[in-house]
Amino acid sequence: MKKILVTGADGFIGSHLTEALVRRGHEVRAFVYYNSFGHRGWLDSSPPEIQDALDFFAGDIRDPHGVRTAMQGCDTVLHLAALIGIPYSYHSPDAYVDTNVRGTLNVVQAARDLDVEKVVHTSTSEVYGTAQYVPIDEKHPLQGQSPYSATKIGADQIALSFYRAFDTPVTVARPFNTFGPRQSARAVIPTVITQIANGEHALKLGALHPTRDFNYVKDTVAGFIAMAESDRVLGEEVNLGSNYEISIGDTVRLIAEVMDAEITIETDAQRLRPEKSEVERLWADNRKALELLDWAPAYGSREGLRRALRETVAWFTEPANLGRYRHGVYNI
Repeated sequence: MKKILVTGADGFIGSHLTEALVRRGHEVRAFVYYNSFGHRGWLDSSPPEIQDALDFFAGDIRDPHGVRTAMQGCDTVLHLAALIGIPYSYHSPDAYVDTNVRGTLNVVQAARDLDVEKVVHTSTSEVYGTAQYVPIDEKHPLQGQSPYSATKIGADQIALSFYRAFDTPVTVARPFNTFGPRQSARAVIPTVITQIANGEHALKLGALHPTRDFNYVKDTVAGFIAMAESDRVLGEEVNLGSNYEISIGDTVRLIAEVMDAEITIETDAQRLRPEKSEVERLWADNRKALELLDWAPAYGSREGLRRALRETVAWFTEPANLGRYRHGVYNI
């Protein structure tokens, strides 16, 4: 089996992906963000047999020397390490350039020098900005509407430039609006669930009219693994989306229905993006993923979303999990 490095293995999607790879029999090196407490993010909550199977590497994606050391001996790199909060990017954009752009450069430069077999770089649907047409395919124009999305555009292009200039084996996974257990409460679905689970009936939220293409984390992980295993996606950008569009407001009402809760909604001004920065519409065309990867979401459609929300609610409402979240605090 392949030896795989996962950067950002301690995060939301990264931890689910790391666990799935171990269960498939891969040898996995988990690149986690160094801290003096020795915390390994969500991987600290993984079953003991998963943790025992992992080769942990604590480092910083911004450090080229550490990145190169972590990548030595690995066949495949799944690069997920990034700063992703959009509101935080408004007041700390330098950190996003250093982490997202420079960090990606460190990965592909080391991959070129070490003859890594494949790098799967993680993009985001935010690079498209507000949809100019729907569904959004991979040829849709790119538009940075926040410092976060601008740095992800830059990171994507750095990665692809190494494929075009040096034949570095790079592919770009572009997930749309992933959600599920362990997601930060900076995202809308955990925000709604944790407020309701803590007994709130008047929910504090931002804009309700934008639409999103929500994807359960199990589907996103399956897409990453398919990209790692495919020999047809080098140099390609591939949407990982449900091809199902729903407004934030309708999503909130669906969560309330799943949780059997009566709610009202209060607009919290600090949760609103600047007008020109708000991405009004996202809806993925996932035909390329089906064609190249034979990948399709198991939780697509409204009924799939409902099933995924039930699983997500069940995780968040476990007391030990709910206690990790500060429902009364706006997380940026």
